[in-house]
Amino acid sequence: IINGYIVTSCKFVTSFKKPPFVRNCYCHRGHHTCRGYCFTASAQRHYIRMSADQQELPVFTTAADMRNWVRKQKKSGRKVALVPTMGYLHEGHLSLVKAAKERADIVVASIYVNPTQFAAHEDFDVYPRDAAADRAKLAAAGCHAVFEPESLYVAVPGGGEGSNVVGRETAHPAAHETWVSVERLQRPLCGGSRPHFFRGVCTVVTKLFHIVEPDVALFGRKDYQQWRVICRMVRDLDFAVQVVGMPICREADGLAMSSRNARLSPESRSAALCISRGLAWAQAAVAEGRVAEPAAVAAHVRGLIEEAGGKVDYVELLHAEHLSPVSDLTSQPVLLAVAALFPARDRGTVRLIDNTVLNEGKEEEQQQQQGPADGGEEEVQ
Repeated sequence: IINGYIVTSCKFVTSFKKPPFVRNCYCHRGHHTCRGYCFTASAQRHYIRMSADQQELPVFTTAADMRNWVRKQKKSGRKVALVPTMGYLHEGHLSLVKAAKERADIVVASIYVNPTQFAAHEDFDVYPRDAAADRAKLAAAGCHAVFEPESLYVAVPGGGEGSNVVGRETAHPAAHETWVSVERLQRPLCGGSRPHFFRGVCTVVTKLFHIVEPDVALFGRKDYQQWRVICRMVRDLDFAVQVVGMPICREADGLAMSSRNARLSPESRSAALCISRGLAWAQAAVAEGRVAEPAAVAAHVRGLIEEAGGKVDYVELLHAEHLSPVSDLTSQPVLLAVAALFPARDRGTVRLIDNTVLNEGKEEEQQQQQGPADGGEEEVQ
């Protein structure tokens, strides 16, 4: 460390300009001791400086600044990972940052509550936000930069972010009108009750990929359908991005971690445990051969949710890869996916999703025999 700036990743330093900036630094990429970053004088604006307890995190709010910073990292031979989030971070998000650090030299996290994946009757306006806490958590987790745009959609007179919510769109002729859709995979599950959702997700992820230009992007498998949809989009549109699906992170009592959990009332928080309990029952029942019919599994899990006071959006069993209907649970990997609504502590309801893959070992066997269906896809068990 020179004057508080990290230079420990240098293998060779051939010359110095005015300290603490290093010129002609050749870092041995991938070396096990490489933990820091060297910067030329031209990168002064985007340095990473060490304080006594943590390193200050560069936060970029425009696409141009974010893209320029990433390109400087890549020009130096560094591999870049992206962790897209909507903020209000929990340990599940931070586990993605940790996994990203194992796969790349630089980790960028994005924080953006994307309006185009919300409908007017949904929770865009009350979605939990805490930018300062999020930045502190990312810094402590070792993230290297944050992309925190005010908006990713063109600004038009009289239209703010809320005018990009589905059902509130502005009629201005210069408003955003270009969308990305994955036609078949977006239809089942969440696509049934939220037909607008994946169009918004695919569009914003496409924007993030163009801006950050990552080599690898990590997504949590709690949003299982989203992960599969993005894998297919990457394959079909030839993105040079490896998409990694990471396991669901759960609270100690089994509830899947979600930013929306903060909106649950105490009673709803307790009642929502019926979801993870139902998934655990299904795993055991199928593994032990006590049930083999998809309809029987769905009926049991649905009953548990309704008995707990939840309103079921869906309980469905589909093929774990291509999300098509299945007739048996023994010969293939089967996704058991659940979405249910519980009363919120503030107003309205909170929609929770969760899932598990039955016969997950079958999926690995099929991939070994056939190869992955979607280019660049990785699933971490």
